[in-house]
Amino acid sequence: MPHTYSFFQSVERSFDKAAQFTKWEKGLLEQIKACNSIYAMRFPVKMDDGRIEVIEAYRVQHSQHKAPCKGGIRFSDEVNQDEVMALASLMTYKCAIVNVPFGGGKGGIKIDPKKYSTYELEKITRRYTSELVKKNFIGPGIDVPAPDYGTGEREMAWIVDTYASLKPGEIDAAGCVTGKPISQGGVHGRKEATGLGVFYGIREICSMPEIMEKLGLSTGLVGKTVVVQGLGNVGYHSARFFRQGGAKVVCIAEFEGAIYNSEGINEEALFQHRKATGSILNFPGATHLAKNSDALELECDILVPAALENVINKDNAPKVKAKIIAEAANGPLTPDADEILTSKGALIVPDMYLNAGGVTVSYFEWLKNLSHVRYGRMEKRFRENKNMHILAQIEELTGKTVSAEERLAIMRGADEIDLVHSGLEETMISATREIMEIWKKNPTIPDMRTAAYVNAINKVAISYMELGIFP
Repeated sequence: MPHTYSFFQSVERSFDKAAQFTKWEKGLLEQIKACNSIYAMRFPVKMDDGRIEVIEAYRVQHSQHKAPCKGGIRFSDEVNQDEVMALASLMTYKCAIVNVPFGGGKGGIKIDPKKYSTYELEKITRRYTSELVKKNFIGPGIDVPAPDYGTGEREMAWIVDTYASLKPGEIDAAGCVTGKPISQGGVHGRKEATGLGVFYGIREICSMPEIMEKLGLSTGLVGKTVVVQGLGNVGYHSARFFRQGGAKVVCIAEFEGAIYNSEGINEEALFQHRKATGSILNFPGATHLAKNSDALELECDILVPAALENVINKDNAPKVKAKIIAEAANGPLTPDADEILTSKGALIVPDMYLNAGGVTVSYFEWLKNLSHVRYGRMEKRFRENKNMHILAQIEELTGKTVSAEERLAIMRGADEIDLVHSGLEETMISATREIMEIWKKNPTIPDMRTAAYVNAINKVAISYMELGIFP
């Protein structure tokens, strides 16, 4: 067996490892594993200087056991068909684990967005969207993209505008893509969703006494030391929620270097420092590590790789000392690193479930677009009036009054962001418990990733069976 796997082969390897712990017939497992539709396209775009460039792009729909398909679009010069297939298949399993009723999809455009003007990026994005429309590869009931590396709200706004202009009168057009600006039908809480999901998942694991005992750690998150690799959207928000949750973020690494402070680092102050100086280095009160990759090998309770794929491999895995590795990025561990760390007794909390906060909140945005009403609009005032009435009754009966601050907290009805965060918390806690339950029931399952795959395979297989695809 070759030691270097393509990304898609790594996913298939994890799938096969888990499939042996399920009862499903081989043919059904082959269907779940296969990518249903692969659309590889080439299209010309006229650049600002008048030359024509042929753009390479992809959209993969891995599974239609639930509709629509769901998954981001990345702009990167590393994009290739294998990577898009792997990410689409991970989306299928991710959605199944967190009970979001989508099949997996993924898209990619092979460009380095830094090398193009805004106008050129807009032309590329709009042309890509029209190619997807042409082949029926996008739509609120067909396939719903979202942001990924190199894309954000701006690109999603271009996509929804192009789609709506090509589908006049489609009342649910806003649901063709998620991660949009709020003014275009986006949802509050989407930006921090992945980092917050990572926090909720790890917090739940840290509250499980038998797991913590096995790792030689105390129960609860308070006082745990955390190392975060990456200060992008996911890394920044993970660090923020861990700090607010009582853990100590002792080290943050970025491509220019890594900084350490045993007393903890404030991610917002560091973010502002980096904005001002262009680097995380020379941050007041922190020391530098010799090289940024040393952060991965520090003594800590929780390591959060929140940047790139394959940062922990067979070479550095033996030196990783963290008890819990929280995969906030997609595929930060190679299959070899996985085996090395598991044999050392570390708990690897797998990406396919831990970073599902983004797709969970995307699901809430899609529901909002289909219902054409923002969360909280119908019940916020009703709740506030009800709470005010209950409080008045209690004060009258007890003869005591609460402080003005307490009064506001008790009376307050839920805003959209409160409901989104609450829905995400519920999703991550339920998913964590489901995976741990499967693992507990079958102790021969070697690790949490395999237990997560078993959970995903079972749910997708049941969907296929109920659809009557395999009578």
